[in-house]
Amino acid sequence: MIYRMRVILDTEEDVIRDIEIESISTLENLHYAICTAFGFAGNEMASFYHTDEQWKQGTEMPLMDMGIGEKPLNNRPLEKILSESENRLIYVYDFLNLWTFFVELIEIAQKEVSKDYPSLIFKHGEVPETAPRKEFRGPNEFEDDLINDEDQTEDDYNNDNFY
Repeated sequence: MIYRMRVILDTEEDVIRDIEIESISTLENLHYAICTAFGFAGNEMASFYHTDEQWKQGTEMPLMDMGIGEKPLNNRPLEKILSESENRLIYVYDFLNLWTFFVELIEIAQKEVSKDYPSLIFKHGEVPETAPRKEFRGPNEFEDDLINDEDQTEDDYNNDNFY
């Protein structure tokens, strides 16, 4: 079987690549297919992450041993990770620049015998020269979330109460 994957770079301008890859290909194969499609060397650290329908980042699927207990999943076949119902991943390439991609399985098809895989089948937009800047919430931005919790009061978060 062939997985038709849509890969969208998280930027202001639309940068999209559609890739066909065999379902028996590994996460590492998908990593290199994405890097090739977007013009990256593929030699930086990268990870895939499970995600839900709202693209909330879930469990990491590292491509290499990080020495923190997570087993690398670089040799795990895509058919063991993706399905029609579990069809989305987040891919982060180059942990210093955080190139972030939304990866979605858009179709499962029959393999064409005369075609080589992986294959770039659609290209839209140009990759910017530098990675888009990521905005992270600061510690003070979480205070409102904590204080507005129905079961908690501001006194519950007084540092003296934690000792």
